[in-house]
Amino acid sequence: MMDGKVIVMTGATSGIGQIAAERLADMGARLVIVARDRARGETMRAKLEARAPGRGHAVHYADLLRLRHVKRVAREIAAAQPRIDVLVNNAGAIFSRRAVTEDGLERTFALNHMAYFVLTAGLVGRLVASAPARVINTASNAHRKGRIDFDDLQSEKSYRPFVAYGTSKLCNILFTRELAGRLCDLGVMANSFSPGFVATRFGDESGGAHAAFMRIAKLFARRPEQGAETLVWLASSPDAGELSGGYFYRSRRGVLTADAQDDALARRLWAESEAISLRA
Repeated sequence: MMDGKVIVMTGATSGIGQIAAERLADMGARLVIVARDRARGETMRAKLEARAPGRGHAVHYADLLRLRHVKRVAREIAAAQPRIDVLVNNAGAIFSRRAVTEDGLERTFALNHMAYFVLTAGLVGRLVASAPARVINTASNAHRKGRIDFDDLQSEKSYRPFVAYGTSKLCNILFTRELAGRLCDLGVMANSFSPGFVATRFGDESGGAHAAFMRIAKLFARRPEQGAETLVWLASSPDAGELSGGYFYRSRRGVLTADAQDDALARRLWAESEAISLRA
């Protein structure tokens, strides 16, 4: 089903990303993963080679909290890959306290939204040239807790971890909607999805009481295999290849808030994100 397809994926060294990468490799795809930690990256590449040998699975390294790293790894991948059939923006985190990156961005916004935006921008030429192609963005039902305040995008006035996370996931959905509209005539489909609350490494490094809360909550969470199902479906299903601009949960259309369906909000977020990217 995926023989010869090239899939670029962030967040593939653990959790739902790892499960999805392994399943897609089993279907015949070649995986190109972006990792921060070299040991985990090499371990994952070895796993992919062991279960699907001879395809040239590759790993590139970047700290996705740093936009210069994101731009650099996009250039490296674009230069190394003659085609890209699927781009999966999956890496993400929640942080218990506010801190800013070297770009002056609040970390949740930087990693969960701007890394998606900048990596996609750097690879869109390859995706269009490889059409039909797909972009898949990992969002969350937590977008219901989000609120975009363009006067405080970096949460300087108020920082609450779950609100910042929800806002970043709202950004993912809005970015996907606008991206789908821009690429609709170029053969590239763009969709977002929620894996649900899944027992993965997510939140383990957030620190303090928040990390302890997450460990307890995960006792009641979905298994990573369940969370990965929609991602795999969006990447591989012929039916999903006909869909664009959607938000999915358990391989069905998900329920969105009014803000998540606001095309004017999506256009403004795109403009703000583009300006941030140009400054980095």
